Parts: sequence; structure tokens; C-alpha cells
Amino acid sequence: MKLKTYTCEFRTNLKLAYPVMVSMIGHAVVQLIDNVMVGQLGTAELAAVSLGISFVFVAMSLGIGFSTAITPLIAEACGAADHQRVRAVFAHGLLLCFGLGLVLAAFVLCSKPLLANMGQPSEVVDSAQSYLFWVGLSLVPLVGFQGFKQFAEGLFQTQLSMYATLLGNVINVILNYLLIFGMHGFPELGTEGAAIGTLIARWSMVLFMVIGVINKKSFKTYYHKIFSVKLRKSLFKNIFSLGLPSALQMFFEVTFFTTAIWMSGLLGKNPQAANQIALNLSTMTYMVAMGLGVTAMIRVGNQKGRGDFTSLKTVAFSCFLLIFIIDILFCLFFVGFHDVLPWLYLDGDSLTLEKDVIEVVNIASRLMLIAAFFQIADGVQAVVLGALRGVQDVVVPAVLIFISYGLIGFPTSYFLGLKTDMGASGIWMGLLTGLTVSAFLLLLRFYYLTKNMV
Repeated sequence: MKLKTYTCEFRTNLKLAYPVMVSMIGHAVVQLIDNVMVGQLGTAELAAVSLGISFVFVAMSLGIGFSTAITPLIAEACGAADHQRVRAVFAHGLLLCFGLGLVLAAFVLCSKPLLANMGQPSEVVDSAQSYLFWVGLSLVPLVGFQGFKQFAEGLFQTQLSMYATLLGNVINVILNYLLIFGMHGFPELGTEGAAIGTLIARWSMVLFMVIGVINKKSFKTYYHKIFSVKLRKSLFKNIFSLGLPSALQMFFEVTFFTTAIWMSGLLGKNPQAANQIALNLSTMTYMVAMGLGVTAMIRVGNQKGRGDFTSLKTVAFSCFLLIFIIDILFCLFFVGFHDVLPWLYLDGDSLTLEKDVIEVVNIASRLMLIAAFFQIADGVQAVVLGALRGVQDVVVPAVLIFISYGLIGFPTSYFLGLKTDMGASGIWMGLLTGLTVSAFLLLLRFYYLTKNMV
């Protein structure tokens, strides 16, 4: 098949993907804002945010991963012009998302005592405790927001969640400025202020989505009389059967990266702070891949509903090629600016913290070089995973991800990071290994499935 067959799909992919990318980047920007602003207080405070958010990331991965089951079901029903099923999936999905958000928030709050028993620096643990409480509560609006987001995206309406996320980020910036530093009469709360700002910003995103869905005429068919939708055990089971493996996929990946935070904490507060800088920057670029992954999921799910498997394969591989090209550019960017980017997070004018700051920047610069090269594998595996969700293949990919991260990547990170002199760089070499294996296995899986379909 000619290359043009795939490249001609780029325009459609990007048109659908860019609002999703902005929305996904927005989630990462919330953490970027917290990191940059808190980083001005010192390396210990930055490490505290890193430690606190590591718990939330694990819970958040389950919530966001579970919610992705809504999109392919909506897209498939839309492709088959089954409007009643779209409404039913929307109602059941929202109920499950808000319920799961409450459960995950309770889980995070109950895990707070673990912070003091993980061998982390004491000055870091103290700040992380208060930060974790408020960010843990923000899981309720975050997962609830995902229910609205996945519904809209399944109907090819990707801009609504983008605007909601942009609004949330503006509110988060303002509240961080007021509450972290105690400006204009507000209390100076430090890391706790950053967390409170995040909680309020995420509830504002939910409110925006509610108003947006109600005011969009094309959605009226689906939200009209939504509270009268008869709840069906079979549909809950259908969403759950897709959502649980999807949640586990994201859980395995996020836990893999979270262990890097914990392992770097065993090396000291400066390696942990450096790890957070490199991880946050990598997360920003990863959200571009997540956006294309959602595009692949929507378009592949829609073609599946139509029964057009030849187009399904073409659309999917066009997404794979596009993310490969984009991540090559990200790789070059990280290599070119690896020693500049870490300074975004730290106060270079501070004399009292000069030694710590220089050490953090040096470590983070080395990590950025490794992160540059796993951009490609990370991006490809994210988009292939989205395409697999589009054909509702979730169980086998979950097993492949567990093998890649749990049996190959994590042991490599542990050995190189804690048993050799490589330190934080060794931990990230393990991340690179796990991501590369995951991308290869998931590509093989998709090729096998689509070959049989066609």
C-alpha cells in the first residue's frame, strides 16, 4: 500500500486529535503549574509534590483508564446509528465514573499513613501529607469529568473538553498564585495551596462540561430524559468488562512510572526532584500521543460499527505513522534543550539552595537525554493501545503491558538504579526498556487482529 494512503489521513487525524491533545496536555499542565510554582519554594517542596502526586497518579490511572471504555461503545453505537444505546451508555458511564471517583478518593485518603513508612526524606513527607489530602479529593471531579469527556469524544465532539480544560488551567494558575505565596490577602499555604487550587479547578471543569452538553443541540437526543434511563445490569457489565482491563493497562503503566518516583526518593530528595522534572516534561509530550490514541480509538471504533475493516486498518496505521513522526521531533527537541529545560522548575537566583539546585539540574539534564529516546516508543505504544481499545480488544493488551513493565521494565529499573552507580539514570534506562518492549508487543497484537479481520 502506498505511503500516500496513510498520509492523506493525517489532516483528519489532526483535526480530531488536536482538541483532545490540548485537553490531555491540560491535565499535565495542572501538575506543571504546581511543580513550577512550588519549585520556587525549594527542592524539598518540589519533591513533596512529586511524592504526593505519585499516589494520586496511581488512583487517577484507574479512573481515567476505566472511563475510556465509554468512548468505543459510544463510537460503535453512533456508527450503527443506534441513538438509544448511545444515551444508555452515557447514563451508565456517568454513574460509574462518579462512583469510581468517590471510591478512588477514599482509597487515596486512607493511604496517607503510608507516606511516613516508605523510607522517603522526612522534610518531604511532611509537605506531601497536606498536599495529598486535597488532591485526593479532586479525584471525584476528575473522574466525573472523564465521563462527560469520553461521551463527547465518542460522538466526534472533541473541542468541548478542550475548552473545559483550558478554563480549569486558568483557574488553577490564579488560585496557585494566591494560595501558594499568600498574595492579595490570601493565606500563604505553600504546597497545600497548590492542591486546593487543583481541587477547585477540577470542579469548575465538571460544571463547564455539564453546561456545554446541555447547550449543544446535537447532544439533546442523548441527555434528554437521561434520568429516566432504565439501568441495566448487562450494560454495566459490558462497560465494566471493557473498563477494567483498560484501567489495568493504565494502572500498570502509571505504577511503573510511580515506582521510579519512589526509587528516586530512596536515592535522596535531589534525585527525586530531578526525576519529577524529567517525568513532568515527558508527560507533557506523552499527552500528544494520548490525543492521537483517542483519535485512533474513536475512528477505529466507528469503522468497526460500520463493518469496514479495510478502512479501519488504514486509519489505524495512519495514526501510528503520524505519532512516529511527531515523536521524532520531540526527541530532537529534548536532546537539543536537555540542559535548559530543568531551569524552568527551579529558582536559579537562590543562594541558600545553590548547591541543591545545581545538583538537581545536572541529574535532570541527564534524565532528559534518556527521556528523549523513549518518546518514540512511548508514543507508538499509546496510539496502538488506543486502536486496540477501538476494536474492544483490552484483555490481551493488559497482559502484554504487565509483561513489559512488571516483568521486564521494573526489574531493569531496580537493578540499574539501586544496585549500580547509575542512580536515577539507571531507573530511567529501565523505563526506556519497558516502553520499547510494550510498543513492539502491542504492534504485533494489532497486526495479528486486523490481518484476521480483513
